[in-house]
Order: sequence, then C-alpha cells, then structure tokens
Amino acid sequence: MFFHVKELQYRAKPDKPDAVYARKLQEVLGGQFGEISVMMQYLFQGWNCRAEQKYRDMLLDIGTEEIAHVEMLATMIAQLLDKAPVEEQEQAAKDPIIASAMGGMNPQHAIVNGLGASPNDSNGYPWNARYTIASGNLLADFRANLNAESQGRLQVVRLYEMTEDKGVRDMLSFLIARDTYHQNQWAAAIAELEEKEGLVVPSTFNREYEKSDVAYTFMSCSEGTESEQGRWASGPSMDGLSEFKYEAKPVATGPAPHLNPAPGYIHDTPLSDKETK
Repeated sequence: MFFHVKELQYRAKPDKPDAVYARKLQEVLGGQFGEISVMMQYLFQGWNCRAEQKYRDMLLDIGTEEIAHVEMLATMIAQLLDKAPVEEQEQAAKDPIIASAMGGMNPQHAIVNGLGASPNDSNGYPWNARYTIASGNLLADFRANLNAESQGRLQVVRLYEMTEDKGVRDMLSFLIARDTYHQNQWAAAIAELEEKEGLVVPSTFNREYEKSDVAYTFMSCSEGTESEQGRWASGPSMDGLSEFKYEAKPVATGPAPHLNPAPGYIHDTPLSDKETK
C-alpha cells in the first residue's frame, strides 16, 4: 500500500520559465538513466526479492524515494514551461509552437502534454522497461544499481552546469547529494554481499564446469600491447582465487564454421553446382 504526501521531498521552483531547458531536464526524468528508470528498477527488485528481508525493505525504501524525485522533476519541468508559448509569440509573428520548436523547445510539451512533463527523454523517445534490471541475483542487481546512480549523477551534474537558474540549481544540488548517498549505499551493499558470496556472479555455479585455463587470462585481440600495463593483466585475480595472465597472441582453437544448406522451403540463396558436389 502506498500513500502520497502532498508536499515535495524538496522544493522544485525555477527562478523563471525556460522551455528549452525543460526539454533538457526530460533526460534525467525519462531517459535511460533517469529517475523513472531507477524508481521502477528498485521497486521491482524489492517486490521480487526472495533474500533477507533487510534487502527487500531497503529496496522499497529507496524505490519509493525515487517516486518523490520523479514528482520533483515533473513539477520543475511544468514550471519551466509556464507561459512558454506566450513568450515565444512575443518574439515571432508566426505560429508560436513552430517558433518554440525552432528555438529548441520540445513542441510536444505544448501540443501533447499541455505544458507538462512526459515520460520521455530529452529527444522525445519514450521511457521503456528495457532500461531496468531485476534479475533476482542481488549482487548482480546492486552492481547495476551502482552504475545507474553513477550515470544518473553524471547527467544531473552536467545539467547543473547548463543553467544559471538558482532555483533549478538548488533542486539539482539536492538530487546530486542523494545520488552521492545512493552510490555509497549500493557500494556498501555490494561489499556486504561480496564478503558472503565472493566476487563472481553467480557464486552458486560449480566452478568445475567452467574452462579454468581461460578463466583468468586477458586476451589481447587488437593491435598494440598497452593493455598489458593494466592491473587486469598480471598479479592476483580480484577474487583471490588465481593469478591474472596476459596472452599477447591468442590462438583460435575452434574449427572454421560450416553451416548445412537450408531446406528448400526457406528459399535461401542456392549453392553452386561445385558446392553441392
């Protein structure tokens, strides 16, 4: 059961309208690494969680907070769009929507959304559930969460640099700070799980069934040997179970592929007489 509190988690009020910036802000609302993505990702990870209850509770805590961030961004975008068509009309003798579009405004903000936010990115591409990960393996999921918060914070910081509006920057500074905590949160949860399960996901697979001779080998498959200088090419493996090796010239060990002809009803390109013999 969910409850909605009418007040925002943090204030979301720009100093003045800016329809062009409203379009930019859509990216961290409905983009791949936007607030809708992390909201849905954390909630579904929580709803599907079969592990210890502390993980389920934590996921639902943060997933519910992300709903608040979606509301803050939607509110900010709507206020950035206040009077946008009117202001554009003052600058253009023709259709204000066309003038706004030429100036960088998303015309759908006026045509489709009634000067409101939408679940789309900054180019109008609709948000989709393929952006989210909820595999049931918490170590794998929490690493995806850390990546999502890292990319999300990066994009919010970039947006912070794209405006001088003090009201917008004030709200973004709050989101940036929350992303700082969330990155630390996922790093802590990952460390806790790695201490119990080890580094490699999944930890439950019988390692006897993997090709151990290539499990810790870096294969240099492009020109140059600069990659040999990295931590991944020598020394103890990160899981502590072996030593990294560097293979400068990997050798193919599988035969060249040869596919059988397709049956006639598939209507592939026919083989030559020489190839059929």
